[in-house]
Order: sequence, then C-alpha cells, then structure tokens
Amino acid sequence: MPIKRPASSFQSYNSKPRKHLVYISQENMKIFTLVFIAILLIQVFAEAVSFNNAEDTAAQIEKAGNEGALFKKIHHQPIRKINCGHACARRCRKSSRKNVCKRACKSCCARCHCVPPGTYGNKEACPCYARLKTHGNRPKCP
Repeated sequence: MPIKRPASSFQSYNSKPRKHLVYISQENMKIFTLVFIAILLIQVFAEAVSFNNAEDTAAQIEKAGNEGALFKKIHHQPIRKINCGHACARRCRKSSRKNVCKRACKSCCARCHCVPPGTYGNKEACPCYARLKTHGNRPKCP
C-alpha cells in the first residue's frame, strides 16, 4: 500500500485547506478611515480642553495659599561649592581638640555647604549649620 503525501509542502495530513482572505471594499475602507479620523479629532479636542482646565486649576490653587501646597513652585538656591577642608581648618584653628572639631565641621560642611566665619559663634550666617544636632540633642557643628 503506497503512502499518501500532501499535495503541497505547506499542508500536513490533518490540516484543513486554507480559506481565501476577505477583501474589504473601498467604501467600507473610506467609512473606517473617516470614523478613525473623527475619533482622533475628538481625542485631540479632549486633551486640549483638559490641558486648559489643568492650567486654570493650578493657577486658582496657587492663588489660594496653603491649600495649593502640591502645586507651589519651590525655588532652590544654587549650591555653592566650597573647600570644606580649608574652611574647617580656619574654623577649628583655636580649638583644643582640632581633629574632633575638624571631623564634625567637615560633616556639617558637607551637609550644609557652608561654614560660619570666625573660630566660634556666628552661626546665624549659616542656619543649616546651627540646626544640626547630635543624637543627644546637642549642637553637632563647632
């Protein structure tokens, strides 16, 4: 008994014959295109309206004061680069424990990017430096 082979190399024994593709008429394609363009225009219009409403809402919230805390603009001052080693050496030059003073001063300088002038006091010139505390709630920065 001879073995039957498929007529084409793309069909197997169990596959069904392939159906022809369904062609869309030109009228249906034109209608589909018009509907698609209409949907895109509606979406563009909705985006424009929501964008304008968002600007108005943000302006109203900003005028309202504290209620608009989420939308308020925060202006940061640019961070000045300073030589912490030199500034702390100048700050700690009259200290009885220079190494301890310099270590604490460098830590504060790295965090605050400023060191008050002079060897003692003047912390009002650098509020961040004055605010830092140790775990024992004592001033961290010399």
